[in-house]
Amino acid sequence: MTRKDFKQVTWDAETIDDCRQLIRLAVREDLGRGFDLTTVALVPHDSRGKADIVCREPGVIAGLPAAECVLREMNADIQWHALVDDGTRVEPGTTVATLAGSTRDLLTAERPVLNFLGKLSGIATLTRRYIDQVAHTRARIYDTRKTTPGWRRLEKYAVRCGGGTNHRTGLSDAILIKDNHLAQGKWNLADAICTARAFLDKQGAAIPNHQHALVEIEVDTLDQLSEALTAAPDIVLLDNMSCDELREAVRRRDAAGVATELEASGGITLETLRNVAETGIDRISSGALTHSAIGLDLGLDWCD
Repeated sequence: MTRKDFKQVTWDAETIDDCRQLIRLAVREDLGRGFDLTTVALVPHDSRGKADIVCREPGVIAGLPAAECVLREMNADIQWHALVDDGTRVEPGTTVATLAGSTRDLLTAERPVLNFLGKLSGIATLTRRYIDQVAHTRARIYDTRKTTPGWRRLEKYAVRCGGGTNHRTGLSDAILIKDNHLAQGKWNLADAICTARAFLDKQGAAIPNHQHALVEIEVDTLDQLSEALTAAPDIVLLDNMSCDELREAVRRRDAAGVATELEASGGITLETLRNVAETGIDRISSGALTHSAIGLDLGLDWCD
């Protein structure tokens, strides 16, 4: 049986469009309606140069297509050549791309190129650290919606480059029933799940993709889990549970004989990740992948 999951972000037309809009903002921040005063003052207009983008520390590369988009959006007279693929582990001193062309354009585009590449590579690098910690278990690592406004598709793409899996991209992609939703209608968990499924079936007649959207529900006690399992949602999110509680949750799910997957979330760090994964949980989601990643140190080195 094929495992159901959320739609995964790829480098597609939507991601490219988001990237181009961000680049326009980045260029506006640097240049406004003007130009690079220092470069134009000191560098002859016909000067040509070549430079390498070099990694200063170990990491995982993500965002090479975004860096190339920067050059296109800036109409830079620069030839771009990537030497590795997104998702590649690199060591200090690795050249990941070369650029050749107008020296003025190289100097002006340097910071936006490195900003995009460093930010996304930082997310991919942190994600890979999480993946390595759970490689011996069944657990898969998921991101969340705790992303930088405007950057969500790019950041989720970077998570994928690091080996992670994307949770829902937006509110229109899946149903995730939280305690605040339940409180508004005074729902019990099983009824809320069944009502959500009926809603999706009805919506599917008009919008087919909605019919296949996943139904997930958040619980914070084992009693709530047992109630939710009677309606067999696609996923139950286990919020801030201890490892002993997570093991018991897996036991109860298995005893119920349902295909529901269990997702651990809340306060999980790299230090606690291995213990959580070893409980037998299916999924672990962490906002830290995107909101706490430190940019990878990359530099532009001029060639002689």
